[in-house]
Amino acid sequence: MTLQENLISAGFSEYEARVYLSLLGEHPATGYQISKVSGVPRSMVYEALGRLHTRGAVLKSESDRATYYRPLPPDTLLEQFSREHNILIDQLRGDLGRRYQPEQGERLWSISGRSAVISYASRMLAEAEREVSIVANDRELEDLRPAIQNCCESGMGINVLLTGGGQLELDGLSCKNQVARHPPLESELHQLKDLLLVIADSRECLIASQDPHSDQFQATITSNRDLVLIAWQFVWMELFTQRIYTSLGGEMLGRLEPDDRRIFESLQQSNQGN
Repeated sequence: MTLQENLISAGFSEYEARVYLSLLGEHPATGYQISKVSGVPRSMVYEALGRLHTRGAVLKSESDRATYYRPLPPDTLLEQFSREHNILIDQLRGDLGRRYQPEQGERLWSISGRSAVISYASRMLAEAEREVSIVANDRELEDLRPAIQNCCESGMGINVLLTGGGQLELDGLSCKNQVARHPPLESELHQLKDLLLVIADSRECLIASQDPHSDQFQATITSNRDLVLIAWQFVWMELFTQRIYTSLGGEMLGRLEPDDRRIFESLQQSNQGN
């Protein structure tokens, strides 16, 4: 997005954005000068300047001969945006929260957009009380790391299956956790490399992945008990398998079928690389 488009996203009108950007490069300036530089019609430039002055985005100096304007310094303007945005978010959080009634059914719900999916997953982790189970690659691990750490500090059970090369060390005196790395070869064979799975208290499950046709990050969310149980059992069984693997010696690995042995060997190579 351009600077002008970003300012419009922050709440400026098109003319206000053009006026402010022109003032950054040339100030102090009169309305006539601003109109010439910005391309905003003279019939509209003073209206835009008036709105910008009212919201504190430009400063004005009046004299007998002319009125001059200069921009609020960008850092100060952005601090103002941030302060106003935080006040609005806090107000909306309270007002909307009082109106929201959580859905109690067992439907399957879909949500699109990476930011929206991560926000929903973070909320699930924040509202969990007993146990969370997670399957994540490196990118989603970094996004959810603070929320996972908060769960650990709360003393709940943490079960994490890593499908990338990232590390997760959970610090918490009462944190009961299991962290294992999924065999890279198996992750590729089972199409788990781009999977994000989050289960909160065995009551709600989120499963997300990249749509290969649209490159859109999408998630399915459900509170259906049977589906949540299947997802939880998948994570439990994978962690159980990793625990068993660590107890196998070379002789036992040699008894496995070649395809199974290659999967375990890929995990061993991954662990040695990290």
